[in-house]
Amino acid sequence: MTTADGSTTIHLPDWNEQYHSKHGAIQEAYHVFIKMGLSHIPITTNALHVLEIGFGTGLNALITCLEAKNQNRKINYCGVEGYPVSQEEVSQLNYATALDHASAETYFQTMHAGKWEEKFSIHENFQLIKEEKMFDKIENKNEFHLIYFDAFGARVQPELWEVSIFKKMYEALKNQGVLVTYSAKGSVRRAMQEVGFTVERLEGPPGKREMLRATKNN
Repeated sequence: MTTADGSTTIHLPDWNEQYHSKHGAIQEAYHVFIKMGLSHIPITTNALHVLEIGFGTGLNALITCLEAKNQNRKINYCGVEGYPVSQEEVSQLNYATALDHASAETYFQTMHAGKWEEKFSIHENFQLIKEEKMFDKIENKNEFHLIYFDAFGARVQPELWEVSIFKKMYEALKNQGVLVTYSAKGSVRRAMQEVGFTVERLEGPPGKREMLRATKNN
């Protein structure tokens, strides 16, 4: 389906859910994950390590890859996905065209062509590894500066927004590490706080009043 900013997303009719906001897939991704996430991490941080919960279509990885190039910032990116999208679905997405960047199509195709479970380079500043596993199987400790939490909403997958998952996220982050998500549900905020996060309500992307940013302080 086509969203309000002209970029496409994948709709799941069985859940009446889509991978991105109908108000604009690219607009939402830039606001939540770049403006409120990546740009919040000091540019002096060397070799930034990013974990994405819900690699999905690869949109968040693509825009982060472009930012790594634009900012000359080294990023190691780990995208975790329980149910990878098919190449047929990928071929119907128009992100490269919508982003209007000379290398976007090459980067996007390289991301999806790369083998799962193996780290590979998209360009000199961006390393990617895609891991196919359920989120409750994540066991990383003190590894990431930033987490993009982009799981399907709590309406359809409430188990992904519970204390047990956010405990894993907290443990995976370095001290002062940050998690950003489009969700602003009170139950999500309380689950984050229960595991030790300091949580901020921030201005949301188009179509949403608020979103959340959580910081690990220990």
